[in-house]
Amino acid sequence: MKLGIAALSICCLAPGTAFCDDPPPPPQDVWTGKGQAGFADSKGNSDAKSANASLDAGYLDGPWTHAFHLGGLYNESGNVVSAERWDTKWQTNYAFTKELYVFGGLRYEHDLFSGFQYQASATSGLGYKLVNTPSTTLELQLGVGFRELRPEDLTTGASGQVTSRTLEPSENGVVETFGLNYSQAFTKTTTLTDKLLVETGSNDTLVTNTLALAVKISTKLALSVGYNVQDNNDPPGGVKKLDTLETINLVYAF
Repeated sequence: MKLGIAALSICCLAPGTAFCDDPPPPPQDVWTGKGQAGFADSKGNSDAKSANASLDAGYLDGPWTHAFHLGGLYNESGNVVSAERWDTKWQTNYAFTKELYVFGGLRYEHDLFSGFQYQASATSGLGYKLVNTPSTTLELQLGVGFRELRPEDLTTGASGQVTSRTLEPSENGVVETFGLNYSQAFTKTTTLTDKLLVETGSNDTLVTNTLALAVKISTKLALSVGYNVQDNNDPPGGVKKLDTLETINLVYAF
């Protein structure tokens, strides 16, 4: 949540002239997006492997915008797996004006170490672009929907490995959602982005925030430094609420 507030503060410091011009229109009827990946493999006194990858794509068809995301994370240290997660999202927007739109979205996450076998939701609501210029964008989303969770109790051994998993009954209910998407281009090659998502219901509140700084090295390639925070405020017993991830990735745009 603090990262989202920080991004909003940065936006407020952006030059006032950023509100004057409209950004160039995105390409129609074609998929565009980016894929990124990072990998590390260290050997010596301790062995460790870490990998993360994601794919983000969008398709614009008149007033309709479709966005797809797929991401994965894996970490192993001393032959003990300490992180294994993948998630996918789909969102469709219908624009009434340049600023106002309605959206419908689906989200699914499978994380072996969050205390939930899966978290899935379907939501819809309103979005509004507060700022939309070639250098700065800031949009907010408010919605409501339905979410299902499948908690599980994890038993760990002396070295931290998970030795057993006990599935609990699934839980479901109504959720409210809040989203913030922010982007600031400092130069033609350097861009800061921040994406905040909050899903809150009677059984759990999930907060995810991804802050990234990307620097282009060519028209298609960029290097990105990122910091991700994921917070489940009420996970099953014995599981930490907060997960953080720092990444250095190579990004390919298409």
